[in-house]
Amino acid sequence: MALFNLTDLLARLGHDQRVIGIDPGSKTIGLALSDVRRTLASPYSSFKRDKLTVNATQIAKIALREGAYGLVIGLPLSMDGTAGPAAQAARDWAHALSDATGLPAALWDERLSSAAVNRFLIGEADLTRAKRAEVVDRAAAAWMLQSALDACSRPEPDETEDESA
Repeated sequence: MALFNLTDLLARLGHDQRVIGIDPGSKTIGLALSDVRRTLASPYSSFKRDKLTVNATQIAKIALREGAYGLVIGLPLSMDGTAGPAAQAARDWAHALSDATGLPAALWDERLSSAAVNRFLIGEADLTRAKRAEVVDRAAAAWMLQSALDACSRPEPDETEDESA
């Protein structure tokens, strides 16, 4: 399957079809799941990064069980917004994952998602390092997916609106 921009991916999906958010770390893959209206992202699970075929099978089973028909995969851009080697590796992995699962996919900027989640878990949830390690990947996936859903739900600026009013 091809990669789509996020707006096109969501437009392709039917009413009440969920999406899976994926934070593809080097050791752990975090998953989040949208609600059926695609307005709210929730942490779902995480698992060890393995061979693509193993991870694709895991994700395809979750998609089938949960009624998810698209993937939103985190894209690790550099802080200045450029795509370095990590972003290219994520793009290649996203293509391969989409092909292996048969699910359309879109990439979404994941900069600072793990850092923001860790700050929250330390400051607000007061979790120990061991407890944070258990939840950070799926929470980062939810943070990234929520950011993507929020960006798509914003109304387009009305170009006919008079700005001087």
